[in-house]
Formats: sequence, structure tokens, C-alpha cells
Amino acid sequence: MDLAIMVEGQNGLTWPRWQRLVQAVEDLGFAGLYRSDHFTNAGPPDKESLELWVSLTWLAANTSRIAFGPLCTPVSFRHPALTARMAVAVDDLSGGRMTLGLGAAWQEREHAKFGFDLLPLRARFERFAEGLVVISRLLKTEAPVTFAGTFYHLQDAVILPRPLRAGGPPILVGGNGPRRTLPLAAKYAVEWNATFQTPEKFAALNRRLDELLERAGRRPTEMRRSMMTGTAIARTEAGVQQKLQGRTLQQVRERGIIVGTPAAAVEQLGHLASEGLDRVMLQWLDLDDLDGLEAFAAAALPHFQ
Repeated sequence: MDLAIMVEGQNGLTWPRWQRLVQAVEDLGFAGLYRSDHFTNAGPPDKESLELWVSLTWLAANTSRIAFGPLCTPVSFRHPALTARMAVAVDDLSGGRMTLGLGAAWQEREHAKFGFDLLPLRARFERFAEGLVVISRLLKTEAPVTFAGTFYHLQDAVILPRPLRAGGPPILVGGNGPRRTLPLAAKYAVEWNATFQTPEKFAALNRRLDELLERAGRRPTEMRRSMMTGTAIARTEAGVQQKLQGRTLQQVRERGIIVGTPAAAVEQLGHLASEGLDRVMLQWLDLDDLDGLEAFAAAALPHFQ
């Protein structure tokens, strides 16, 4: 298992903060840097929110090593053909280091504020399934694509120039839902990204995904398994208590959050690795805590990479 960092782009992300974080993740040796795609945070007051694809373009051009991508970009914000075009361009710019994380969307507030249709849950996933079809065909098919769906229509559409990587950037589907999300991951994705799971719950979802892959005629080994989860990590026990904000260690760990000193975090991460997790994207909420990020990297990375 390798370790990557994930930041919430709607949580006060600005160009100086993004540039410092990108440089730190690249220099410290983490496997990658991922970020959310939101117009604003889920509850007021609004905070700075750096646009996803613009920020990833800067990362692609100013790093040479780390993997990256959205966790996840919803099909509600952009037509899937536009997402596919941008993904190919940014992946090519990076030399093939991007993973295209896709999702159905969930945050009501930003959709209402900016005029996007979130849709009821069933229709939302029907639209997501169509978006996956459109993006997959545009990335993987050399011939022009024609598609007639409920939400999207293409007529002899083709992305040129073709992706430098055969099939374009790999598709990641994020989410824990066993009835909707996991079947879509089994059908369209190269990587499945769980969120906020304990080792035991992750193992159960992992087994379910294996069953779905076999049912779809795919080998379970074809699917990369990753997870995005929260952190409450500090150098000292006193610092950990401050981050817990009155909650107990057990309460936080039951939510799948990695909590404690760097040494305690390493132990928890080891349990996840033993359940077949290939990569963990650790949510780093304090965008200015580069000292804490450095301390965690020094303690954790030698054990996993």
C-alpha cells in the first residue's frame, strides 16, 4: 500500500496554498495528491474554492513524479464529453500520471446556488451511468462515437488528438454503495475508491466488489483498490486531543478516520494494508499545516513506500 494526500478544494484553497501543498507532497515522497471538486463548502459561510481542472493543469505542469486526480468530479457540473477532453489533455501534459475520478454528485447546496441539477437519487445514478458510458467510449474508442441516451447525446464524436496513453487516463469510481456504486465500478472503472471505512467494513465491500467483477467477466486482480479517509494526526498526544474536539479516539476510529500520533497512524494504516488496500488518500484538512505533513511523512512513508 502507498500513501497519498487528499485536500478539500472547497475548504479555503487558494493558489498560494495549492502551490505550497503540491510542492510539499512532491518533495516529501507521497505517492500522490488528490482533491475534491466542489464549487463551495456544504455549509455556510462560503470559503475560497479553487477550480478543479485549472488547479490540476498547474500541478501537471509543475511536478514530475506524483500521481493526481479528482476525488471525484461529478457529471452534474460538466458534460462528460468536456470532462473527457480535459482529462486527456491534463493527463498528456503530466506524462500519464492522472486518474480520472468520477462521481454522481451529492452536495445539494452548491447545485442550488449555482444552478446545476442534482436530480433525485435514482435519476442521478442513471445520469452517472450514462456519463460513464460516454467518457469510456470517447477515451477508448478510436472510431467516432454515436450515443443516444436520456441525458447525453453524441453524433460521430471523437477526441483528437488521441490520448498518449492507450485508452486515456484510467477511470476511478468513488463511493461505498453496494447496490449502485460498486456495480458501476465493476463495469467501467480501473480503480474503486472507498471512503471512510474501517478495515472490517472495507474488507466486506472489497469482497462484494470481487463478486461483481467475476459476474461481469473480469478478474478481481484487474481492479485497483483505494480509499479516501479523514485524519486527526498530530505530533503529540495533546495535539491529537485538540484535533478530536471532544470526541473519543474510539468514536473517531469507528468512522474509519486515521487518528493519533504518527506512530499510532502507522499502526492503523497497517490494518488497512492487510485487507488489500492498494492506496490510501489521507484527507488533510488544515491546508496550512505543512509542518504536520512533514512530520507524518517522516514517520509513515518508510513503512509503506
